[in-house]
Amino acid sequence: MLDAFSESIFRNVIGKYIDDGPAHVILDLAKIDFVDSSGLGALVQLVKKAQNVEGSLQVVTNPRVTQTVKLVRLEKFLSLQESLTIAEENVKGK
Repeated sequence: MLDAFSESIFRNVIGKYIDDGPAHVILDLAKIDFVDSSGLGALVQLVKKAQNVEGSLQVVTNPRVTQTVKLVRLEKFLSLQESLTIAEENVKGK
């Protein structure tokens, strides 16, 4: 679950990882069953943070999370990927 209670720790841990490198990060959220607006906000902040260091953030997701992200029309901005394999191929191409 990525919600208001877990968002701060999630954002801090992944943010530090982005700060320390590598430039391109893959988040595997395929087993996450719920994302609320706080979680979406954290993902947006992390994508922007990765872009600021000329990197990228690929988000592997599942149908439930994808549906939530599509409701707020962030699927392209968050670089949603259907599988880890696809995300890895996208990172290798950068």
